[in-house]
Amino acid sequence: MKITLNGETRDLSGPTVQDALVEIGLGAAKVATALNGNFLPAASRAATALKAGDALEVVAPMQGG
Repeated sequence: MKITLNGETRDLSGPTVQDALVEIGLGAAKVATALNGNFLPAASRAATALKAGDALEVVAPMQGG
């Protein structure tokens, strides 16, 4: 299915947000996610289905000072 991932159109197989993270190599990474503009807690990713046209934002925390 085609979704928008961090502003770019991607073709991912899904079917869940967690599956998409695994597919892009971030399955075990500590990241923040938002689906269609709404924060998505890590505990909800495996149960949250993706559908064509969804917008998924994935952000990794940064360190610095």
